[in-house]
Amino acid sequence: MKTLYTAEALATGEGRDGHGRTADGTLDLDLAAPKEMGGSGKGTNPEQLFAVGYAACFHSALRLIGRQDKIDVSDSSVGARVSLGALDNGGFGLAVELEVTLPNVDHETAKQLTEKAHQVCPYSNATRGNIEVALSVTDD
Repeated sequence: MKTLYTAEALATGEGRDGHGRTADGTLDLDLAAPKEMGGSGKGTNPEQLFAVGYAACFHSALRLIGRQDKIDVSDSSVGARVSLGALDNGGFGLAVELEVTLPNVDHETAKQLTEKAHQVCPYSNATRGNIEVALSVTDD
C-alpha cells in the first residue's frame, strides 16, 4: 500500500471512560461508556466514533463513484449504526449497518452505486471478512 495519509491519536484514562485526542488537536474529547453498558453516557464512545468515521468514509467513496459514473449524487447521505456485542469466545465484536440515501437516483442504480462504493471505501476494505456489514438503500 502506498500511504497517502496517517492519522495519529492517543487514548488515556480508563479507556472507555477516559480521554481521546488526535496528535494535531483537531479532535479532543472525553470518552464515556454508554448508559446501555452501565456507563455515564457523558462523553462519546468508540462505537460512535467508528460510526461517524465509517459513514463519512463511505459517503466519500459513494460520491467519488457517482462522479466517475456521471450519476447525480447531490443531496446524498450515509447513516451508520455500529453495534457492539459479546462473542461466544468471551471477546467482543462489532456489526455495522450502512443506510444510503440517493434521492436523485432510481433504486436499482442506487443499489449498484452502493455496491461499487463498498468495494472502494477503505473502511469497507478493512472490515470485509472480519465483521458483518449490512448495506441498505432508502428511497427518500
